[in-house]
Amino acid sequence: MQNSSHQQFITSNGNGPIASRSASPLVEEIEADQIVVPEEKSWKNLFAFMGPGFLVSIAYIDPGNFETDLQSGAQYKYELLWIILVASIAALIIQSLAAKLGVVTGKHLAEHCRAEYSKAPNFVLWLLAELAVVACDIPEVIGTAFALNMLFSIPVWCGVLITGLSTLILLYLQQYGVRKLEFFIAFLVFTMAVCFFIELGYAKPRFSEVMKGLFIPKLNGNGSTGLAISLLGAMVMPHNLFLHSALVLSRRVSRSVHGIKEACRYYTLESAIALAFAFLINVSIISLSGAVCSSPHLNPEDKENCEDLDLNKASFLLKNVLGKWSSKLFAIALLASGQSSTITGTYAGQYVMQGFLDLRITPWKRNLLTRSLAIVPSLIVAIIGGSSGAGKLIIIASMILSFELPFALLPLLKFTSSKTKMGSHVNSLLISSVTWIIGLLIMAINIYYIITGFIKLLIRSRINITLKAIAGLAGFSGILVYLSAIIYLALRKNRKSTQPLLSLDSELEQRCGDSRRDDIARMQLPQSRTALDLD
Repeated sequence: MQNSSHQQFITSNGNGPIASRSASPLVEEIEADQIVVPEEKSWKNLFAFMGPGFLVSIAYIDPGNFETDLQSGAQYKYELLWIILVASIAALIIQSLAAKLGVVTGKHLAEHCRAEYSKAPNFVLWLLAELAVVACDIPEVIGTAFALNMLFSIPVWCGVLITGLSTLILLYLQQYGVRKLEFFIAFLVFTMAVCFFIELGYAKPRFSEVMKGLFIPKLNGNGSTGLAISLLGAMVMPHNLFLHSALVLSRRVSRSVHGIKEACRYYTLESAIALAFAFLINVSIISLSGAVCSSPHLNPEDKENCEDLDLNKASFLLKNVLGKWSSKLFAIALLASGQSSTITGTYAGQYVMQGFLDLRITPWKRNLLTRSLAIVPSLIVAIIGGSSGAGKLIIIASMILSFELPFALLPLLKFTSSKTKMGSHVNSLLISSVTWIIGLLIMAINIYYIITGFIKLLIRSRINITLKAIAGLAGFSGILVYLSAIIYLALRKNRKSTQPLLSLDSELEQRCGDSRRDDIARMQLPQSRTALDLD
């Protein structure tokens, strides 16, 4: 590795090919700017690792999370804040595993799935991952459309069409590489934080009640339990696990055992900082909603809005209670959330396609495909059902993401707990136990949410008993297949060995390269085949 005692980041362009070893996905030529981590020990090294965590944190403060937070605060004030705290800690542990997988092996999660599973399971996992990316993009499209409606009075269906222009912004940022994108996303996260902190200052929730809600667990009735399940299920997104394991490959780190451990430690710290911002924003939204909806000065219309609060109603509620400026601040935060989520979701889709299928298409085609698949259902619902219908589509998208989670989380837990893949960096017995308990708990919550939701849908439907019976039989057959697939992934033994990329000395490291991936650093997929075939 190149040494640096004065520069934190080094720009380097290689002139010759880099020799690759067996099972190494390293690129043949270094063409793009590198983010090189200095070998010397210094707290300043943290800045070299800053970035991926902020891109990942966006999934925890997307428009879908906004809506769940608003409903939580409106209906139960600060009682469910402790759920956000627990979910944030669980998310940090799981995201640190995704980062660790990429750092240790030099491959991201989708590439590991392609190497590990046969063609049929791999294809199914790819389809499910792509569906998760599209489901993630739907709340972002609708959230952005709501924000444009609040700011400029643009009809929601027109706002849905306008969100297609964000693809152009994405393509414009793409040419500047991963570092500029990370700074842009961090700026949007900071914008959201500032907007909600200002609103929180005017809403003035009671600090003692907020602290009580954070640290004293409490659930009152089935309604709060259902909302708590929604909050937990929305905190870990399947596409985030693919994204995080890929983004960490944009850094060039020492391939010694110590260097890898150091990189994993810094990435965990960096993720903790980014997720702390996301945690504070979620707490602010719930506290803001709780303070406003518990105000004694609400008129009957505002009280009615609080009973079924969504993104669109929140704007009118804040305007009536705190003033017009409050509604505009909320809209700016929502716009920042929608646009940042759009960027990270699209890149997750790129890595999913490249990793599972080894398929590389031009970035603009990939961006257009992802956005079109999200815009079409959003546009149809917005035209037919208006703002109310669009809000319900966000809930459906959240349910799809809950359904998808086991098919990304289980492979991650299996791979990072496997010594044949992680070598000496395999999870310890304690970490494995904790992560499996967390993972199984989250999956159990999501499965419970899906089954109970399906039962309620059947009970409330107005179709005759015969059709209900047929629908119930088909539905529960599907759930049985779903559970069987989860059991298969959980019990199947890993069969492919992927030892960590290590270099024993500096000379070997110079010859064999490093863990940095050129395609990741440039945030786009190369047009020519530059990686070794994983098959």
